[in-house]
Amino acid sequence: MARILLSSSLTPYTGGETELELNVANVAQLFQALGARYPRLRQQLETDLAVAIDGEIYQDALLQAIAGDSEVFLFPKIAGG
Repeated sequence: MARILLSSSLTPYTGGETELELNVANVAQLFQALGARYPRLRQQLETDLAVAIDGEIYQDALLQAIAGDSEVFLFPKIAGG
């Protein structure tokens, strides 16, 4: 199972949880599983988060694969200008 790490900024939506393990094949499945587990997190999943998989950052990664031994970190998108 992949190790999922959530930014501390997401704890208001997860009841304080910042780490869990899930068996998901891609980011879309990850977001679906997290939304089911943490309904208050759904809106942030759709618009506000970037994803790092095994150290590589993706801004729009819904179809990005997640291996069973991957480490996935979710954090706020970085805006620049």
